[in-house]
Amino acid sequence: MNKIWLKSFPPDVPAEINLSEFNSLKDILEWGCRRYADLPAFLNQRSSITYRELNTLSSAFSSYLNNVLNLSKGDRVAIMMPNLLQYPVVLFGALRAGCVVVNTNPLYTARELRHQLIDSGAVCIVILENFAHTLEEVISDSAIKHVVISRVGDLFHFPKEQIVNFIVEHVKKIVPEWHIDDYVTLNDAIQLGSALVTAENNIEAKDIAFLQYTGGTTGTPKGAVLTHGNVVANLLQVSAWISNTVKEQEEIVVIPLPMYHIFSLIAVLTFFKFGAKIILITNPRDLPGFIKEIKHLGFTAMIGVNTLFNAMLNAPDVREIDSSKVKVVIAGGMAVQAAVAKKWHNVFGTPLIEGYGLTESSPIVCANRLDIEEFTGTIGLPISSTEVEIRDESGQEVPLGDVGEICIRGPQIMQGYWNKPDETANVLSADGWMRTGDIGLMDTHGYIKLVDRIKDIIIVSGFKVFPNEVEQVVMMINGVLEVVAIPASDDRSGHVVKIVVVTNDPSITEGQILNHCRENLTGYKVPKYVLFRDQPLPKSPIGKVLRRLVTEETNEAVKQNVSLEKA
Repeated sequence: MNKIWLKSFPPDVPAEINLSEFNSLKDILEWGCRRYADLPAFLNQRSSITYRELNTLSSAFSSYLNNVLNLSKGDRVAIMMPNLLQYPVVLFGALRAGCVVVNTNPLYTARELRHQLIDSGAVCIVILENFAHTLEEVISDSAIKHVVISRVGDLFHFPKEQIVNFIVEHVKKIVPEWHIDDYVTLNDAIQLGSALVTAENNIEAKDIAFLQYTGGTTGTPKGAVLTHGNVVANLLQVSAWISNTVKEQEEIVVIPLPMYHIFSLIAVLTFFKFGAKIILITNPRDLPGFIKEIKHLGFTAMIGVNTLFNAMLNAPDVREIDSSKVKVVIAGGMAVQAAVAKKWHNVFGTPLIEGYGLTESSPIVCANRLDIEEFTGTIGLPISSTEVEIRDESGQEVPLGDVGEICIRGPQIMQGYWNKPDETANVLSADGWMRTGDIGLMDTHGYIKLVDRIKDIIIVSGFKVFPNEVEQVVMMINGVLEVVAIPASDDRSGHVVKIVVVTNDPSITEGQILNHCRENLTGYKVPKYVLFRDQPLPKSPIGKVLRRLVTEETNEAVKQNVSLEKA
């Protein structure tokens, strides 16, 4: 293999990282809390905690898990919260306790949550009260034995009266009623743990740190098994890549993406290693509130996805944001549109740095150099200790410039899918190479361009939607014979979900289908378009619905303004 990309590496970035620098995330977390003890670590809702306070609080929660709940190495702990100060406390506490973190989207429906809890075998969940009603519906079907309830104001440092006013104004209106027996509040858990001696857990690189759920290639949600060694490796790889620009104890970093998303998670862990002040944004969809929160921060770095950057650029008060100290803005999760990148550069004076990764790779595989002067339109170069090959259908490497499947190998690659050896074997070879299912090419300088996706996954604002899951939900409706979910272009989200439905009941309406989907799917998975068809869906000889052909037919029907029933 010709590692031509090494010639294009940034100055002083090593080709290989030192994997022995830290054994586990626990080691990094404790090292960082000691090194930056008196600096602010996380800020949210105008309240903050220092690295020292983070160490104390996470140690107490770790002690609670070990000594009160008697959880031990390998026990799974689900975290179901948006970006709040308590997220890193719970996350770091669980990791220090030797537990396996199962990051869980707080917007999951009961059906989605039930699957993840059952599949992971989680025995404990830490959940924001706002979403406890969803847990109530499924807890009896799961292995959950311990429930820790957090409330929005748990770690606020405001005067009590101000906290009460905030909760009444912003929180109580959106907390549905719930009833769960034998729960403990997060603050009580921390208090109980603080009175006990923290266990000294010997955590090694081979121990599992996360079950990070992804749909992979089949659409069935699967837990990617990420060890401490995998995530530490990616943290060190990304740290090496940005070290010429990002400096210790100097950075103020805006994190608007939820920490349960792997891209946001590794960004938080990486900037933690630099002693940064990390700004957690709870609800970036409230664009006026988001801009108000960051415009006077003098932040130096930010992560995001194309749709967020586009929304910011179209906000009336975007030019009020102080961008004078911005060093780097990193884009991931979905392809960046060239028009958005150009406008961003014009407004903020810095290019968007696009990267590429997967949940299965902890996640970063490729990134553009931070010293680029303008948007490249590529996903950049393989980062340190990472190999990339572009292969044909027979598994052979293709010549530079030719299109093929992107295949990757490195210390950040997952161990496999949780309890799914067949699925693992489909993507991971015995010698450590992983098939990504993405189509791309490598140019003569080693830069990689993402061309298309083999997978049928639909990317909505950086989040994956799995057609099989949407189709299974729609098929629950009596009278639906067939359904296929396909992508539709959208200026705001990049893509949205469109479904084509065949029924034997003419009384079924679009509204009925959408209401059913809203009850069973997270918002971004709910179809935006519903088309009805009076003929069977086109299929391959073995009976597989040909999604690409359906997409072509629907696009042509739209162009010709022809009813799909006649297509």
